Amino acid sequence: MPFRSDHLPHFKTLASIRPPRVTRVLAWMLMLGIVGSILFMLLVPWVQTAPGAGAVIALDPRDRVQNITALVPGRIEQWYVTDGSIVRRGDPIARVSDNDPNLLDRLRAERAQADAEIAAAQQAMRVAQMDVARMQSLYREGLSPRRDYELAQIKVSDYEAKVAQARADRTRIDVSLNRQSVQMIRAPRDGRILRIQGGDNATMVSAGDVVATFAPEESQRVVELYVDGRDVPLIRPGRRVRLEFEGWPAIQFSGWPSVAQGMFDGRVRAIDVSASTNGLFRVLVEAAPDRPAWPREPYVRLGAKVRGWVLMDTVSVGFELWRQLNDFPLQFQRPGDAADTATMNMTDAK
Repeated sequence: MPFRSDHLPHFKTLASIRPPRVTRVLAWMLMLGIVGSILFMLLVPWVQTAPGAGAVIALDPRDRVQNITALVPGRIEQWYVTDGSIVRRGDPIARVSDNDPNLLDRLRAERAQADAEIAAAQQAMRVAQMDVARMQSLYREGLSPRRDYELAQIKVSDYEAKVAQARADRTRIDVSLNRQSVQMIRAPRDGRILRIQGGDNATMVSAGDVVATFAPEESQRVVELYVDGRDVPLIRPGRRVRLEFEGWPAIQFSGWPSVAQGMFDGRVRAIDVSASTNGLFRVLVEAAPDRPAWPREPYVRLGAKVRGWVLMDTVSVGFELWRQLNDFPLQFQRPGDAADTATMNMTDAK
């Protein structure tokens, strides 16, 4: 038989039990909180992100930090810069002198000798050519045997070979002279000397040895982010990226880009087709042309660390929570739907 309220007088102990007011209020609060949490997870949107970390680099390889090497073997005779020096294109950095101080004089003397040998061989060849013409005329008139005519032609060929050999020797000497004349190491571009790695007069350097580290100025900067391979298949060029630069105060809300503060916008430029040595995939991010520019030097320098979040599809908070608990990959949408989602992400980021 079901229990009715008119039975309470028969159960005096049960009727005397009254829940405290605080308990009833707490129960209502818990019920409202549960209902509110369910509605929050079902109705509130959440922008999924593919996180990554990386650094600021120069897009053009010529604008990246590079080593300046010695062009000829020898010893550092004089330095024209120090660590941190600002240089312009063509400014001298160091002068390298050969171990033999008389090497250039000997090379010039050898070149003069090669020029004299070429002139002598050319003069002898011209005389031999005149002999060939004379022997040809005598041979046609029957006054000279054919053998003399052929010997004159062979002599001309010998002199031509001597001229070619002398010119080759002069070319070799010119190459040595040019190499030795490039004893002045100069700055390849406008930039700054980061570190001097050479020594003094007692230190020997070989051709190709690093003598200084150089960083160009006014480079086009991009960010390289290393993203997990699970998220890379869903990332495409043109995706929006939120960036947090090292040393720049920022507050990041992954799922709500419009709430974040101190963040900067980027756009996916390219994605590597193979993984890097760390097992992650590199994603190149350029500055978004329709958003505020990135901080310039000295606030954000080349090599500064960066954290980034590639904005993906928009889902509900409950779906994202379920995905995170089950360690599932990001939500996938068809290309047509992805364009609409990207438009909505751009609107949210504003």
